[in-house]
Amino acid sequence: MNWDDSLQHAEVSDIGLRRTTNQDAYAVVLANDMEAWRRSGHLFVVADGMGAHAAGELASELAVSGIAHRYPKYHDLSPPEALHRAIQETNAEVHQRGRANVDFHNMGTTASVLALLPQGALVAHVGDSRVYRVRGRILEQLTFDHSLVWELREHAQSEEHAEFASVVPKNIITRSLGPNSTVQTDFEGPFPLEVGDTFLLCSDGLTGLVKDEEIGPILASLPPREAAQALIDLANLRGGHDNITALVVRVTGQELTTRVAAAQPLTILRSHTHRKLQTALWIGASVCFLAALAMAVLGQRSPALIALAGGVITALVAVVQQWVTSSRGITLGESRRLGRGPHVRIECPVNGEFVGKLAGLVDQLRSATEDGNWKVDLSGFNQHASHAQQASREKKHQEALQHYMHAISYMMAELREQSRRTGETPL
Repeated sequence: MNWDDSLQHAEVSDIGLRRTTNQDAYAVVLANDMEAWRRSGHLFVVADGMGAHAAGELASELAVSGIAHRYPKYHDLSPPEALHRAIQETNAEVHQRGRANVDFHNMGTTASVLALLPQGALVAHVGDSRVYRVRGRILEQLTFDHSLVWELREHAQSEEHAEFASVVPKNIITRSLGPNSTVQTDFEGPFPLEVGDTFLLCSDGLTGLVKDEEIGPILASLPPREAAQALIDLANLRGGHDNITALVVRVTGQELTTRVAAAQPLTILRSHTHRKLQTALWIGASVCFLAALAMAVLGQRSPALIALAGGVITALVAVVQQWVTSSRGITLGESRRLGRGPHVRIECPVNGEFVGKLAGLVDQLRSATEDGNWKVDLSGFNQHASHAQQASREKKHQEALQHYMHAISYMMAELREQSRRTGETPL
């Protein structure tokens, strides 16, 4: 199934400027046909591993591969339940691997998951990697950071507690996959999908250096590939002290919108025991009907009527059981969602103030190039900067943003090439 007309996505994962290994990982699983789309949708996962040696790297890889592999397999479960089971089983795998090898002891990883379904966007989340949605001028953080800072702010009962939360290190997380045999997973949604909706899954190597007020305009103004690279470049420009991953997803076709998909609402907490009983009843009814037919052929009229009556009664019980089962459970939709998100909602227009900040960054880059005697080709950089200045003078703020970010990405590409040649990073 080719989804190019309805969906765009791009993934960039960067080691950063201070780390020797990349402990971030990601996975993308697109439905291969319409049946798979209606059943499980499209799946996107980002994980940020933690642990010494290669433990963090292993943990994040196990997380994304385990969730991506397990989730589509549970056809008898609703997507939220299938995703919950996939995460729990993956957590158990990471935990077991951590216990089996002293070098991997207590390893862990965050996991942020986005499933685009006919019913909308469903998010599952553990840790402080984030999922954002941009719609028009509005940026929403759909996930709650499982970090000590966010937990303290959430439960702050006084001004003193709030002040304490402001000095707590931001990288202390309170929940992750792997350290314990079970893990609590947060679910959000489903959120209705519209054409133009843009989602970002990212590790804290990005959000620690790029503000929400900057993420929103960049996601809204650039195609997914350029937006992902621009966000990575901006984080590296500001120090790149951690691994950085950005996975950008954009809905571009009507067929993926919730209104057009018009699927049955998601239902959770149905009784699977009743489903097994229902199957047994239909098998029993079939056996009775076959026995009635066989006895009728043999001329045993009375036993045939008894078997036929038994089959009819069993079938009626199965029908009633099916109706009762289908009416049970919790139905999700616009009026009833999982979670309490969005947890952050801000307006982030592309305006002259933001464009002015980008102009300042570009000027600083140019000055650093001259002062540091960097061996880079400035032709493309200057061309983008010139176009951006012209667009800014004409109040074409979105066009100016695009050219300024192209200038920054051009320079960062030149610096990566210089680093490859010399083995030194100028920044």
